[in-house]
Amino acid sequence: MAAQSTLRHSAAEEAIAAFVEKYSEIIRTKLRNTTRTTRLLCTLALATSIILAGEGTRRRWKRKRAEKEQGRKLVRTNSWLHNKDGSRTIYVPYKDGTSKVVISSTKPLTFEAHRRLFLNPPRVSGLGDGHVPSAQTKPGLNLAFLHQFLSLMSIMIPRWTSKEAGLLVSHGAFLMLRTYLSLVVARLDGEIVRDLVAGNGKAFLLGLAKWCGLGGFASYTNAMIKYLESKVSIAFRTRLTRYIHDLYLNDNLNYYKLHNLDGGVGQGADQYITQDLTQFCAAAANLYSSLGKPFVDICVFNYQLYRSLGPLALTGLLSNYFLTASILRKLSPPFGKLKAVEGRKEGDFRSLHARLIANAEEVAFYGGAEMEKTFLNKEFKSLKNWMEGIYMLKIRYNILEDFILKYSWSAYGYLLSSLPVFLPAWGGLGGATEQAGGHGGEKYGRERERMKDFITNKRLMLSLADAGGRMMYSIKDLSELAGYTSRVYTLISTLHRAHANAYYVRGRENELYSLSDVQGTTQKGFDGVRLENVPIVAPGLWPQGGEELIESLSMMIRRGDHLLISGPNGIGKSAIARVIAGLWPVYRGLVSRPKNNGEDGIMFLPQRPYLSIGTLRDQVIYPDGEADMREKRKNEYDLKKALDLARLGYLPDREGGWDTRKEWKDVLSGGEKQRVAIARLLYHEPQFAFIDEGTSAVSSDVEGLLYETCKEKGITLITISTRASLKKYHTYNLVLGLGERGDEWELQRIGTESEKMHVERELQELRERLSQVEAWKARREEIEVELNKVWVDSGEELSPPSYADIAKQNTSEEEQQQDQQQQQEDTAAEETQDEYQEAKSVLDSELTETESDTETETERDVSTTEGSGIVV
Repeated sequence: MAAQSTLRHSAAEEAIAAFVEKYSEIIRTKLRNTTRTTRLLCTLALATSIILAGEGTRRRWKRKRAEKEQGRKLVRTNSWLHNKDGSRTIYVPYKDGTSKVVISSTKPLTFEAHRRLFLNPPRVSGLGDGHVPSAQTKPGLNLAFLHQFLSLMSIMIPRWTSKEAGLLVSHGAFLMLRTYLSLVVARLDGEIVRDLVAGNGKAFLLGLAKWCGLGGFASYTNAMIKYLESKVSIAFRTRLTRYIHDLYLNDNLNYYKLHNLDGGVGQGADQYITQDLTQFCAAAANLYSSLGKPFVDICVFNYQLYRSLGPLALTGLLSNYFLTASILRKLSPPFGKLKAVEGRKEGDFRSLHARLIANAEEVAFYGGAEMEKTFLNKEFKSLKNWMEGIYMLKIRYNILEDFILKYSWSAYGYLLSSLPVFLPAWGGLGGATEQAGGHGGEKYGRERERMKDFITNKRLMLSLADAGGRMMYSIKDLSELAGYTSRVYTLISTLHRAHANAYYVRGRENELYSLSDVQGTTQKGFDGVRLENVPIVAPGLWPQGGEELIESLSMMIRRGDHLLISGPNGIGKSAIARVIAGLWPVYRGLVSRPKNNGEDGIMFLPQRPYLSIGTLRDQVIYPDGEADMREKRKNEYDLKKALDLARLGYLPDREGGWDTRKEWKDVLSGGEKQRVAIARLLYHEPQFAFIDEGTSAVSSDVEGLLYETCKEKGITLITISTRASLKKYHTYNLVLGLGERGDEWELQRIGTESEKMHVERELQELRERLSQVEAWKARREEIEVELNKVWVDSGEELSPPSYADIAKQNTSEEEQQQDQQQQQEDTAAEETQDEYQEAKSVLDSELTETESDTETETERDVSTTEGSGIVV
């Protein structure tokens, strides 16, 4: 007989099996009751969903693959994509591939809406009487800080549906969860100690299991809080950085005006944008957890302790908070002001290092290492002394803070926790339990409950002390945040002021030629370049006035009328280009110019050729990108043609192709840099081009070829140079620096009778000087005779000493040599005179031909006052 099986299913397994069997039978019944058509339709729907899901997956994989290839190509060519809504899509290297980033520009209406917050703050905030930015306001915990922080928050959180708002909500949810977990941990801690004292091993082990499970969940919560805080900081920084970049880099040239005209942030805008902005965003993100979370903890824990310890304990806790806050507030150093000054000194020290790196070659040529080291050590010494002073203040404050928040509060917490035991009438729920307790056999039970309540209240007290400590520490954090907020607010206020040209002075008159005294007009869209009664003024930093270089300049340049601007150094030649380009303000008069920069407009080539970061292609098409080049229907063949015309056709082969990336300012020579600028000019093909000493490092023969090439392309050249050899490539010459004070100017046509008379005047001056040579020689001989005489007191004349005879002989020999040399010079002068006469006759014939060629044009200039050409 077979042995009977002893395997039996448990009640739980049988319940699960019954549940599965029940619902399986229901599903089978439903399927049997359905029609064949319904089954076919369901099968078809299931197959269709599988096919569509597979096709969607395939398309998604294909799209991802194409996007990955496109990202690699755009990264290699240093380019981007233009979207229909005006945004740009860029790809940045990330791990083994690329990461897609969409950058949307800030709308002009947003700037106008924020302008009142930064340029017209409320008077109650105390920001310069409500009409100037906060540069004149000391950072601190006041209404000014509140207004500044809320103004920046309107940029960091533009709407409640934004990504930043979602991150803050998630961060807040985890902070509340941590508060709840703190309560649960406090109660569980008391229960574990109670079970340990009672010797209840099973309950004790169960409590430990709960503790470990709760600890894992609490660890995850703490990690998520730190992660979300970092994400909030990065999100704030991203929003502020893009906002500042849109305000800093635009067509209004704020990046130039901020340093050269406004002066509100000095020369340290990079310090504001990089370091100060990062510290502000980190402090702002930490403020939510260091101030908001402790406040909630204090409210929750105070309520729990009120229930456990009674109203007397709550009154003592609240009085302790107010007393501690008042003491720390009164004895706290001005951390906000100290941090702001430290940031400014850090920026000055950093700018000196950046200046040394930018001018390393010049400093090395001069051997100025010791001088630069003196400047750097001096600035670092100032920074070190300031930071040491801050650390000394922090030592005293930290001693007081630690003693009050750690030890005094702990002793006070023990005192309050003893209220239910020693003063049960004032001990709240714990005191009521003590009064209701029995005697005898309940003694040990009551002691275990006392232990549980004490451990729970102690844990709550520690959490409450930690929350209160973080609240008190946050006073220092708020002071430092006030310093960062002041600097970031100052930067954005200054940018808004430069963007809106909001320069005005209340209570006093405007200084002449200051930024508040700009009364001129700039007209864009004119087919030419025109100046009408425009003073050329070198502006001063706001609110100072500028220095007038030329009192009033008037001229008009049409297509084909090439202009050469000449004159001595420092007279204002480059200043004319800066006024026309919009870098310097038009204080009076009218400036008219083409609307566009580049193709079919106007282009400016500065004295120092600028080579951007990127590929060799980027150097030729700057400021376009590879996407802009494709939109203009141009390719590498057109770039190669431009380089050939600029005598740089060998660069792609020498440097390794168009996608080569190098530090081009160190790779190319001075002449190559200038010819790259000419290649840019030939690529963009503007109607007008300002060339400011753009060929000074190029040989004369190549210079002539470059100018002829530009003229053949139909580019009207306006050249700023001191080379007289460039006259033959221009039609007009604007001469600056005339008059006694050097503030007068003259505009003359090259090749006219007036220029010919000017050459004749120079020749006449040279002839007059040559005619005085004989008189100067005779006078020299008389002086030598007088010097050879020796006189005594009696008035008798002594004979010259013996060495005088030798000197006389040497003199006679020298005179003979000089006579021979003079004869040779006379012969050479006669030959030079013959050559001069021959050159003069050739010049006269060329001038005659030029006059005959331009006779029609000259008659047209005389007959019309507003015709083509230059009108003075």
